[in-house]
Amino acid sequence: MVSEHRRNLDEIVDAVQTGRMKRRVFLERALALGLSSSAAAGILAACGGGSSSSSGSSGGPVTLKLWDYFNPAGKGYLALIDDYMKANPSIKIQRTTIPFADLKQKLLQGAASQQLPDIVVIDNPDHSSFAAMGALADLTEQVKAWGKENDYFSGPWKSTVWKDKNYGVPNNSNCLALYYNKDLFQKAGVTPPTTWDELHSTAKKLTKSGVYGFSMSLVKSEEGTFQFLPFLWEAGADLDTIDSPAAVSALQYLVTFVKEGLLSSESLNWAQQDAITQFIAQKAAMCVNGPWQIPGLKESAKFNWGVVPLPKGQQAASILGGENWAIPKTSQHVKEAWDFIQWTQLPAQLKSYIVTDVRLPSTKALAQDDAFQKDPNISVFANALGTAKPRAYGPNYPKISNAVQQAFQSAIAGQTSAENALKQAAETIKPLLAS
Repeated sequence: MVSEHRRNLDEIVDAVQTGRMKRRVFLERALALGLSSSAAAGILAACGGGSSSSSGSSGGPVTLKLWDYFNPAGKGYLALIDDYMKANPSIKIQRTTIPFADLKQKLLQGAASQQLPDIVVIDNPDHSSFAAMGALADLTEQVKAWGKENDYFSGPWKSTVWKDKNYGVPNNSNCLALYYNKDLFQKAGVTPPTTWDELHSTAKKLTKSGVYGFSMSLVKSEEGTFQFLPFLWEAGADLDTIDSPAAVSALQYLVTFVKEGLLSSESLNWAQQDAITQFIAQKAAMCVNGPWQIPGLKESAKFNWGVVPLPKGQQAASILGGENWAIPKTSQHVKEAWDFIQWTQLPAQLKSYIVTDVRLPSTKALAQDDAFQKDPNISVFANALGTAKPRAYGPNYPKISNAVQQAFQSAIAGQTSAENALKQAAETIKPLLAS
């Protein structure tokens, strides 16, 4: 399996087009990335004899095709693209927005037929998957010549690396922290929790008729995994020790919250937006969520609120979210695409984009800028980026995440014990990590 994941894109396309047994290799990779078997079969059927195409025309302006899933795109992001084209009249950037849920499939289809863009924005936990299957250009030499690697937090940077080679640059970052209702806290005479014990006792004091002490997303999707993993890490466990006593304690901790009525069982159906909606409606006194919720809270919350770091268990932790820039391997304009990506990382350009769109920077220096440190709520997230952990678990991560989701869903729903749920998850996860 390791050797299969390391084959380059040319071998994949050759296997598909010639009809040899290697066709199985592509199907395995497609399924590992979450593509349905029928969609994978459709890709194979469409690959009878594709040829690579070039963006732009010979002798004229270069057209860089860009794919992202920002819908609606932020004003800062759009300005980034427009400003570059104004400063570089010989470059035209042709942007296509693809729904988040469809981007993986679209990239897989493009990888098989060599019909990929020149630049792509990728959710950072998916980066290693596409690097491993050979879909992305190896930018190790360009990055080395650029010399900016140490400007970035280790978490965001690590998400762009696969097998010690670099396949992109962070676009923006985010992480999780704890929102709390200051008015309800003052009324109950409690202070923001800093430990798991305090979170539990505080939630008890704040839970009353119509109000839960706590809200978070535990939905069966990557959003649920995103919110569960910090608890796993704070317990001192990780995915390679998913069936350890420490891991069981993390899941049992959340099971207890639901059993005691401190966290709604509906959290199993809540996306992160649903969880913050409960908080804004004052149906939950605390909420685990990200910095992207701040604009909505400023506009809609009819109470005083604040943000603190996630309360720690055996240790403190947060999780890295955000996107990365990457260049597909099939691009005929790697130099021009790389020039654009470098330009987006210039301090003035990067700050304008990140601040305007209320995102977080992946660079250490910018995170210390007043734009992120003066606001006491945004600063909590910015400061957490130094230790926020990426979901850099390799090309099998989509399957691994699905096993994690099944485990916390079944235990919290009362279908099995936390111990049994994680034991079953380990049987799936450990071989996937090993490969």
